[in-house]
Amino acid sequence: MPELPVDAELPLFPLQAVLFPDGLLSLKVFEARYLDLVASCLREQRDFGVVGLRRGAEVRRADQPVVFESIGTRAGLLDVDSAQAGILLVRCRGGARFEVASSRQQDDGLWLARVTPVEPDPPVAPPPALAGAVRGLKDAMAALEAQEAQPFLLPHRFDDAGWVANRWCELLPIPQAARQKLMELRDPLVRLELVDDFLRRQGVLP
Repeated sequence: MPELPVDAELPLFPLQAVLFPDGLLSLKVFEARYLDLVASCLREQRDFGVVGLRRGAEVRRADQPVVFESIGTRAGLLDVDSAQAGILLVRCRGGARFEVASSRQQDDGLWLARVTPVEPDPPVAPPPALAGAVRGLKDAMAALEAQEAQPFLLPHRFDDAGWVANRWCELLPIPQAARQKLMELRDPLVRLELVDDFLRRQGVLP
């Protein structure tokens, strides 16, 4: 994905979800502001930002204020299908994280933000003590693929602690606020350690 200048405005898509780098995001788009956003991103080959909602609804309501997280993730379009008139089915790949410096809302309801990039996870191999989390993810993925489900995009990087931690964070049944905090962590080994601890406490790992 192209680098975003620090002073550029990034269009935002606030969601009741957390997008991780290299994660897969599927959206059903029907609001005019987001149909226009997808069209402009396709036309200009640019990304948009996904930020988690702290307050408010995904669908615009005049009587409900929107508050979203200050750390989000860029989303790049993979494919766009028109299911029916006025509805788009969109698949996106999570890119780099960013921090919202300032934001404003257009008359049509679309949020725009000036953002600064967040440093990507440094590539670091999972240590032997966390090998169980890697094996567990491989087993979980094999079970999902047996059900013809493919929730993760290629390439699969089991030798990357951040990638393994992020994929687990997408699978685990945890609150959105906890998922957000994990995404924001700057140390991928700490993120994977927290995931490993959760899996052991839940009996998923011995």
